[in-house]
Amino acid sequence: MSQTLDPADWQAFRARARAMLDTVLDHMERYEEGPVWQSPDDIDASLSKDLLAQGEETADAELTKLMQYGVGNTHPRFFGWVHGAGTPTGLIAEMVAASMNANCGGRNHAAIKVERAVISYCAELFGLPANTSGLITTGTSMATVLALKSARDRVTGYVMRKGGVTAAPGLVGYTSAGAHACLSRAFDLLGLGSSALRQIPKDERGRLQTDLLNEAISADRAKGLTPFAICATAGTVNRGAIDDLTAIAEIAATEQLWFHVDAAFAAALQFSETHKHRLAGIERADSIAFDFHKWMQVNYDAGCVLIRDEDAHRHAFSEDPDYLSALPRGLGSNKPWPVDYGPELSRGFRALKVWMQLIEHGHQKLGAVVDANIDQAGHLAALVEQSDELELLSYEDLNICCFRYVAGVAPEDLDEVNTEIVVRLQECGIAAPSTTKVRGELAIRVNITNHRTRMSDMPVLTEAIVQFGREIVAGR
Repeated sequence: MSQTLDPADWQAFRARARAMLDTVLDHMERYEEGPVWQSPDDIDASLSKDLLAQGEETADAELTKLMQYGVGNTHPRFFGWVHGAGTPTGLIAEMVAASMNANCGGRNHAAIKVERAVISYCAELFGLPANTSGLITTGTSMATVLALKSARDRVTGYVMRKGGVTAAPGLVGYTSAGAHACLSRAFDLLGLGSSALRQIPKDERGRLQTDLLNEAISADRAKGLTPFAICATAGTVNRGAIDDLTAIAEIAATEQLWFHVDAAFAAALQFSETHKHRLAGIERADSIAFDFHKWMQVNYDAGCVLIRDEDAHRHAFSEDPDYLSALPRGLGSNKPWPVDYGPELSRGFRALKVWMQLIEHGHQKLGAVVDANIDQAGHLAALVEQSDELELLSYEDLNICCFRYVAGVAPEDLDEVNTEIVVRLQECGIAAPSTTKVRGELAIRVNITNHRTRMSDMPVLTEAIVQFGREIVAGR
């Protein structure tokens, strides 16, 4: 048996690869056809049988089968959660990245320079200084951990790196009650405990109430605790609410606290000349966490953290073991490396697909997608308000619209009926919205972060919701 895993016949492998490429492109070209989602339950038996060492024909057949059972976010009527649709550009980038098989934790090679170029572009996009540091991450959740560790370590003089959480007790931070759960998880992972993250009540539009934020900071200082960070949200998952970033930046400056912004999907507003004013104040952030794989349409996974204080970022993570020592020239030069800014030495070449997306489509085209999705959500909100059978629960003039079916439904049955509507929509493949709670009421939640979505998809959705609503009410 040969010790190599390379093909014995490269010409045969070329033919195999071209056939699979055609299969993939056929699938991508027909993203708009067929159901948005179909249950993968019927492939469980295939996945659990012994497939090891069955050869390339079996492997390729299984790959082809799997493509039919995605989450659905490539389809224009995927409206659940906040998933980007990806682009064929990502396929090209991933092919090149796979051929390079680069470890982007460090060393002197092109992939590191591409990542630095992306970080530099993003810093400029958000109005941060030229020496801003950052990393391409798996997503905003990991980006948040990196940002808050940098904040935690800077305020404590880095003593926690060796002494642990007992070396500097009493740290507390602040966010909105509508913030993403990744923030409380970050506090947990950093050893602070999720209860150390104060969740400030929201106003009627789902934004952090700054007057209550001030009161909470004062109360904690009076208890002898150490406030260290305020975590604002630019685009809440439930409603798309954007905190008053300018007001929060002022509070952070006055109180000398780290100002972090979770802009997981709404960071893309910065591409839009029409809507980027909604992010006013983000340029004052000490750190920003966001995703390329959401509204910026980069293929999964690709998030980002930007940190204004490069020194704080590096000192929160950098180590200098012998095997990572810097050399003046050669492969071991060109430090600091990404491993000096995060916990991973082994990292894939995520930056390439981001870089490719920016080069191929550019600022204006990505901004046009943002504008179109906001217009589509506005049209959906208008259709809901025009209907006697639907009730609008939340629309913040962004890309998320929350509503419910109400015609002939008893108040105590509203949650059950609307949940059933959403499940039926998903199971029949017409559309895939999700559910959430708005002021305690269960809502059908429609998020539009999809460059394939068209205005004509909005009445398709509302008509299906009304049809299912009528059927469910009639059958009760």
